[in-house]
Amino acid sequence: MYVVTADQRGSTRVGEKVDEVIADRASWAEQWADAVVLPLERTVGDEMQTVVSTPAAALDLALGLTRTGEWSVGIGVGAVNRPLGKSSRQSSGQAFVEARRAVERARGRAEPVPLVVAGGSAEAEERATAVMQLLGAVVERRTDAGWEVAELAASGASQKEIAHALGISPQAVSQRKASALIDEEIRARAVAEWLLSTAHSEALASGPQLRQDDAL
Repeated sequence: MYVVTADQRGSTRVGEKVDEVIADRASWAEQWADAVVLPLERTVGDEMQTVVSTPAAALDLALGLTRTGEWSVGIGVGAVNRPLGKSSRQSSGQAFVEARRAVERARGRAEPVPLVVAGGSAEAEERATAVMQLLGAVVERRTDAGWEVAELAASGASQKEIAHALGISPQAVSQRKASALIDEEIRARAVAEWLLSTAHSEALASGPQLRQDDAL
């Protein structure tokens, strides 16, 4: 399983947004309904968590949250204790421990992007984290103009349809796509999903390997 834990950054300054963000992610939950094992919910304070069964669903949520610049996000991979509870707060297992370790690290100033993967071998989680952070940097720095094109492209619109919808030329669409690294993001997502899946497989094969900081 993939446990995604997100902790709001600077909530004392801008106000707590957990309930608002959970409501805003209703479309994500609908899109990934087949993969959502436990719904996105508040766990404690200004933190929220969900459990999903696919790397694609975990990646999509993590990047969506990273895009706003308001969340530290950890993805924990591995086994969960069965049966799961009705909520994350009532559930446990290796993936939950790893998610806690990941989000704690994501909060640290040493990370260039507050997005971390934990679980599997040290090599697997570091490779997954590196690619996830690269993607996180892309979405975090994309302009509003770039997002207009990215979101229309994600809906399946052609370049001509995007140009018509935005009232710009097809050449301008191409320029926005290039500046926003849209094609590069799409290709790198496939790599990130594979790395998450690899870390997950390693975590399941090795079983729980608790470390001192797992107790946090």
